Amino acid sequence: MKKTPKWTTVEEALRSAVRSGDRVWIHPGCATPEPLAKALAARAPELTDVEVVHLLTFGEANYTQPEMEGHFRHRAFFMGSNVRAAVNAGRADFVPIFLGEIERLFWSGAMPLDVALIQVSPPDAQGFCSLGVSVDATLTAAKHARIVIAEVNQQMPRTMGDCFLRTNEIDYLVPTNRPLLELPRHPMTELHHAIGRNIAALIDDGCTLQMGIGGIPDAVLLYLRDKNDLGIHTEMFSDGIMELVKEGVVNCERKTLHPHKIISSFVLGSRAVFEFVDNNPLVEFHPVYYTNDPYVIAQNERMVAINAALQVDLSGQVCSDSIGHTFYSGFGGQTDFIRGAARSKGGKPVIALPSTAKDGALSRIVPVLDSGAGVVDTRADVHYVVTEFGVAYLFGKSVRERARELIRIAHPKFRDELTEWAVRNHYLPARELELMESAA
Repeated sequence: MKKTPKWTTVEEALRSAVRSGDRVWIHPGCATPEPLAKALAARAPELTDVEVVHLLTFGEANYTQPEMEGHFRHRAFFMGSNVRAAVNAGRADFVPIFLGEIERLFWSGAMPLDVALIQVSPPDAQGFCSLGVSVDATLTAAKHARIVIAEVNQQMPRTMGDCFLRTNEIDYLVPTNRPLLELPRHPMTELHHAIGRNIAALIDDGCTLQMGIGGIPDAVLLYLRDKNDLGIHTEMFSDGIMELVKEGVVNCERKTLHPHKIISSFVLGSRAVFEFVDNNPLVEFHPVYYTNDPYVIAQNERMVAINAALQVDLSGQVCSDSIGHTFYSGFGGQTDFIRGAARSKGGKPVIALPSTAKDGALSRIVPVLDSGAGVVDTRADVHYVVTEFGVAYLFGKSVRERARELIRIAHPKFRDELTEWAVRNHYLPARELELMESAA
């Protein structure tokens, strides 16, 4: 239905649109509409039982504070530091779900949305606003919400692809002119460099890449400068990809799906990457139901998907969303891309993690996952596991062979106890202990 949008203030838009019992979507990532989110929380005394739904947002999330109980309850599809405490205290809910399947909840009617709070670029001459640095699930959320309130930010980039809303699809337009929220780069350590070198050795000329953010992905990118004709198909990217484009390493010339284009759904990074995507025809943004569809991903030949883990057990099960019973993040797009890369011709699904945690006190390669830990990738999904000590290849391997491979890339100080456990539980034959003792 065509609408007549109204230019108004933040307070007026929130007062007119949000009612008790509503479900409200908030645009995530660097596109978090902070003025709208703050104004929503400020209405707490007037509202009851409002559900706030979103992926990883930045800035404050005041609606999750203890005093907001009864007024707001957050439903998290992916947790950041601003909502993690609320989830683990029981004041908010965590939904385990693949990133590429979230939008199905909206268009199927399983999770109707009353209000969408979004951030867009100023409208062009034809009345189109771009969702800018983050399309994610927000384009679909906006198209299915009863009311759409858009922060129209003069500093939001106008990005290309399937990322536009007409002004007549928006109910309230709130003008702003403020810098977008940025995500600082993680400092890289020698540990990150070691893992990055091991992963880079798996990447050949002409590969198409997906990777996340953090020290390990940034380190991988450092060791790709001698590669040629790399492509990008990913749910998100940051400053490091931009730098490889400028150096000519990433040109997308040999991609088998969307050649000559970087395909993404959002960016998380600095102002430099925001400027890079602004009116840049090299970069196309799409909703995550498309970017993260394993069938779509698999159409990229030589697809290399690189994702992080918190723990991997000796059978190959991967936990990346929780620390024991404590929920930490979410599924995100990890399984979407692991499965898509596995079905790609020449594809390589990669799980990367440091061999230890807690300053070396704990092994991340473990006999069994911690009690309460969630399995994000099943043992049948996992192909490559990489630590600073090497690469373990698990696809088609028995549990015995997997245990040997994973113990080999564990930290040396934990290898003996991992081997002893594996022998005691019949993952490995008893002679493995004899070999270990003779080597000592």
